[in-house]
Amino acid sequence: MSAKDMIKKSILESDMYSQAISTSTLLTIIADMAIALIMGIVIYMVYKKYFQGVIYSRTFGMTLVGMTILTCMVTLAISTNIVISLGMVGALSIVRYRTAVKEPADLLYLFWAITTGITVGASMYILAVIGAIIFIAMIMIFNAKVMNAQSYVMIVHFRGDAEKAILENIKSVRYALKSKVLRNEETEMTVQLSCKGEETSFVDQIKAIEAVKDVTLVQYHGEYHG
Repeated sequence: MSAKDMIKKSILESDMYSQAISTSTLLTIIADMAIALIMGIVIYMVYKKYFQGVIYSRTFGMTLVGMTILTCMVTLAISTNIVISLGMVGALSIVRYRTAVKEPADLLYLFWAITTGITVGASMYILAVIGAIIFIAMIMIFNAKVMNAQSYVMIVHFRGDAEKAILENIKSVRYALKSKVLRNEETEMTVQLSCKGEETSFVDQIKAIEAVKDVTLVQYHGEYHG
């Protein structure tokens, strides 16, 4: 038997090339798509709860659910029909996405949704659940510090030598001096703060200093170093 005959017998004459779907295959497809939907909703809820960016995007959360379902559908198509899988590989290889991902953590959630769709589409439900548990535990551990402490950026304009008095009022919190700009007799000082809870009474104490012109406090969702 030649190689051409072997390929014809193994592929073109196999059940995978047939468009007919058995009852067991149909039930598997329905189960995989339903579980992909559930896992996608779980990913969306985790993303919504632990979002630390500036502006929350509801459409991105919906994209995570859709990405999980669509990836599951693609995996099902590839795993049940080798001809479709070859065509789909070629079609997907020319697709280019140019939407910028602003938050690095968003990229992590996208890969979570994609890998979950692949594992569920392959009917590896236990792997998908265990992976989700480990991933959620990791997010909870790394976000515990962020949830317990709020980061702020404080900008103070003052005249004269009031820097020592300003820093004296924030010695009870964790802080780092980021910049100090001198403009004639006025100084602009930027300080990054980390406070437990939302206790910001030190702002009133700093504003009460005679040499202080104004104080601006802005919540910061980035990382704190130092």
